[in-house]
Amino acid sequence: MSDTAHFACRAARADRHLNSRLRLGLLGALLAFGLGTAGPVQAQKTSASPAAPIAESPTLQRISDTGVIVLGYRVGSIPFSYLDARLKPIGYSMDLCFKVVDAVRQKLELPDLEVKLVPVSSATRLALVANGSLDLECGVTTNTAERAKSQGFSITTFVSESKIMTRKASDLNGIDDLSGLTVASTIGTTSIQYLHALNQSRKLNMKILMAQEDPDAFRMLQTGRADAYVMDDVLMRSLLAQTPNPGDFVINDTPLSVEPYGLGLNRDDPVFKQLVDAVIIGIYQRGEIYALYQKWFQAPVPPKGINLQMPMSESFKRVIQKPTDSSDPARYR
Repeated sequence: MSDTAHFACRAARADRHLNSRLRLGLLGALLAFGLGTAGPVQAQKTSASPAAPIAESPTLQRISDTGVIVLGYRVGSIPFSYLDARLKPIGYSMDLCFKVVDAVRQKLELPDLEVKLVPVSSATRLALVANGSLDLECGVTTNTAERAKSQGFSITTFVSESKIMTRKASDLNGIDDLSGLTVASTIGTTSIQYLHALNQSRKLNMKILMAQEDPDAFRMLQTGRADAYVMDDVLMRSLLAQTPNPGDFVINDTPLSVEPYGLGLNRDDPVFKQLVDAVIIGIYQRGEIYALYQKWFQAPVPPKGINLQMPMSESFKRVIQKPTDSSDPARYR
C-alpha cells in the first residue's frame, strides 16, 4: 500500500471512529443526564509517570490508533471556554487543554495529531466525558465527590465561589431574603443543586427557574423574570463586564459554596490523568500560570475587549503552591 493510501485509510478509520463516538456520546448525554461523578484521588498519589506504556491507557491508545484527540468546549463561558469573532474556541481552559495536546503529541510521536473540537453544555458535558465521547472537557466544571463517581478530574485549575446576584435597587442581601421570590440559575450546575437544597432545608418557598446557559439565566434577572441569579462569582463578573449597565446589579459577598474547577477526563484511566496533571503542575511550578492568569482575568480579552479585573484568590494561590485534585470544599478555605 502506498504512503498516500495508508494515510487515507487511517484518516477514514479515524473519521468513522470519531463519528461513532459522538453519536454514542450524544445518545448517552440524553440518557445519562443527571448522573453524578467519582470520589477524588489525591494529586500526590497520581504523580506523572511518563514511562507508563500506552497500552495501559485506553485514552492514549485510542488517540494513537485514530490520530485524533477530542476536546469539549463551551460556547459562552468567558474567559474559560468560548467562541471568538471567528467562532474559534478560546479561553483559559482551552489554553490548558492545548498544552495537554502538545504533551500527547510528544508522547505518542504524532506531530500531525488532529484535534476535534466538540461543543458541550452544562447539561451534556458530564455524560460526554463519562461515556468516552470526549478525551478532555475544557470548560468550567466543578469537581465534586458526586460527579467523580462517573468521571475523573485533573488537578484543580481554578477556585471560584457560588454567590447571589440581585438588582441593586431591590435591597436583597442574602439567601434568606429570597424567601418566596423567584431565583434563576443554570441547569446541570452545582449552583442549581445548592439552590434546591437550601430551598428545601430552610423552607424558603423560592421559585427556581433553570436556564440552558449562564447568559440566559442572567437575562432572567435583567428582564425582571427573576429576583436573583445564583452562579459562580467569576462567571457573574464576566456577564456584568458585557452588560452596558453593570452598576445596576450587585453580587453578594457571602459565598454559598466553594467551587474547585478541573478538566474532565476518564475516571478509569490513571495513566492519562498522570499526563494531564503533570502538564498542569509543570505550568504551576515554572510560574507560567501567572502570565496565563493575567492574560484571561486581568487584561482585555477578545472579541469585545472585556476585562474582569479579577485578582487571583488566596485559595487558588495555595493550589498553585500545593496542587490538589480534592473535591472537598474545606480544602480550599
